[in-house]
Amino acid sequence: MQEMPENNELPPKEKPSAPGILDRALDLVRFLRAGCPWDAAQTPASLTPYLLEESAELAEAILDGVDDHRLQSEIGDLLLNVAFQIVLAEERRAFAAQDVVATLEEKMRRRHPHLYGDAAERPHWETEKANERQGNDVFGGLAQRLDPLARAQRIQDRAAGVGFDWDHARDAFAKIREEVEEVAEHLEGVKRDELEREIGDLLFAVVNVARLSGLHAATALRLANAKFQQRFKRLESLAEERGLRLGEASLPELDAIWDEIKGEA
Repeated sequence: MQEMPENNELPPKEKPSAPGILDRALDLVRFLRAGCPWDAAQTPASLTPYLLEESAELAEAILDGVDDHRLQSEIGDLLLNVAFQIVLAEERRAFAAQDVVATLEEKMRRRHPHLYGDAAERPHWETEKANERQGNDVFGGLAQRLDPLARAQRIQDRAAGVGFDWDHARDAFAKIREEVEEVAEHLEGVKRDELEREIGDLLFAVVNVARLSGLHAATALRLANAKFQQRFKRLESLAEERGLRLGEASLPELDAIWDEIKGEA
């Protein structure tokens, strides 16, 4: 572990690039709270939808790439939401910014003993998080409002953290085949709830394969959505060129154009 300089300052490469920058964000929120009725009326709960929205917009900007100005703007929007929550906590005398940072620092030291201590190997992140939870509540603290696909991946991460996991992605893939067969068996049935459960099991199995392959299922699905939309826009364009109206053209006609578009890739 690198020794600290005698003056206890961080090495130059580890110095914050903008000391006090969080204070500026907090001061901004305090100013808004003091002068704007809308901002003054907000509560932690009332701001939650905006926090979720800004988190999603930031993630989208990251995944879209290229536009750094957009990324900078979205990070700022999320920072505003974080600063708002801290100021609201200060107002009710729950905690302050320094408490948030101190808790974060302590948690990262505990989860990275290879950086702060003498551990020879990096611990499994989920195993370390499991140690922080009480008893055998493996899923304790898991956000209830995660979208189902992301939640499935986090549930599987948590289970893997205590050793309940497939060894390889190919082992989990065999489960997909099993679930596909079970879905097929229920397609002609009349019990919608049973089919729903089987489709849920299939989706859960697909998430497992993605996770064990080092991928995130939500990102993979996002890419698939984008690809389908792009191809469908191309289909709309080609159909119009050929005098076909969507909604009136036959499925074989549209399928022929779709195959043509797939061949272009």
